[in-house]
Amino acid sequence: MLEEYEKLNSGERDDFRRLANYLLSHTYMVRYEYQPSRQMTLPNRDYQTVSRLFDLFRDYFDLSGWRLEKDDNYGVISLFNRYDHNRFRLDRFTTLFLYMCRLIYEEKREDAGSYKVVMTDTPEVVGKMRTFGLLEKGKTGRETTKKERIEAQRTLAHFNIIRKTETSPWDGDGNKILILPSILSIIPNQGINTLYTEIEDMKAGGSESGESSGGGENAGGGQEGELL
Repeated sequence: MLEEYEKLNSGERDDFRRLANYLLSHTYMVRYEYQPSRQMTLPNRDYQTVSRLFDLFRDYFDLSGWRLEKDDNYGVISLFNRYDHNRFRLDRFTTLFLYMCRLIYEEKREDAGSYKVVMTDTPEVVGKMRTFGLLEKGKTGRETTKKERIEAQRTLAHFNIIRKTETSPWDGDGNKILILPSILSIIPNQGINTLYTEIEDMKAGGSESGESSGGGENAGGGQEGELL
């Protein structure tokens, strides 16, 4: 591995260090990146760099207990911790928002096109929560707060699970959203049935464990979810 690293020029070494830290922070990287300022989807140069140097990145992460994976079909690079460390805990609302996005992706997957992304918006996601009976009215009579919706979307966007299509700041009520194919790494196809079970458990106020439970290596179960 060291020999391969030493073959890189100074610019490539800078990219290697930058992108290694990026993956540790964001977990996922996708092949195509929507740029709101240009209203178009373009190849992600960082993805291309990691893909080109994939063996070197994989060996580097493997030394410290991480597993780097690349899905060439959907264009997703994912980083997992082999020892179940460094997990990011999602709050209940963000977990629900993630689950609803996964269901919407499944429903619209045939329309995803060559970029493997699905278009939705905040009202559709929240409306799906309401359909499942997952939104409880608080003392104010409101089901959720604008802050909850904004924070959920910001969190999932940070991990490259969703992306906003506008250049304006996140809004709690009316964002147009792209659901990225990285969501399949969190909750794969075989986890859909388990996902429905977890949704019912959350509806009933079931398990309060935040442990990963079958929806995928990065999927959270119970009242809160976790991301590696």
